[in-house]
Amino acid sequence: MTSPIRKKRVSLDKVRRYLEPGPVVLVSSAWEGQRNIMTMGWHTVMAFSPSLVGCMISAGNHSFEMVRRSRECVINLPTFELTDQVIGIGNTSGATIDKFDHFGLSAGTSEEVAAPLVNECYANFECRLVDDSLVDRYGFFVWEVVNAKAEPSPEYPETLHYTGDGVFIVAGKVIDRREQFLPQML
Repeated sequence: MTSPIRKKRVSLDKVRRYLEPGPVVLVSSAWEGQRNIMTMGWHTVMAFSPSLVGCMISAGNHSFEMVRRSRECVINLPTFELTDQVIGIGNTSGATIDKFDHFGLSAGTSEEVAAPLVNECYANFECRLVDDSLVDRYGFFVWEVVNAKAEPSPEYPETLHYTGDGVFIVAGKVIDRREQFLPQML
């Protein structure tokens, strides 16, 4: 039997450190001749088929009105190698600079949406807005992924995960336990 773990009280504003849902992504958007990229850590998979992703975008963010009006975006998955760009994008405003140019990233052409994709990212998920009922109240957008592309290798890239206070974790080693799940899935 294992011993109980001794826990200490955690400040409520630090809860995100333990519950951040997944890798940091770069959300690219376009509207009326403008384009932008924003760094995002607040997103969650909501359904598998159709593929739905929910995310939070603050109304104060330059991308907010762009995605709200265009009703589309590209969710781009950067890897560890883009850490400096991810941080820089998150600490600047697209209202004053073109983040693609400023951070040396190339805007690719999406197949299903008008928003550009970030070519240097490991994966690109083109999205259309399917539910905006919580946008005014919480800044919560629900997207349907309408096209997805990813590099074939590595199968599990080194992604960044934000824990708050300027600290990131890089996705660690892969633990394959598929054989334990197969009988339950049959």
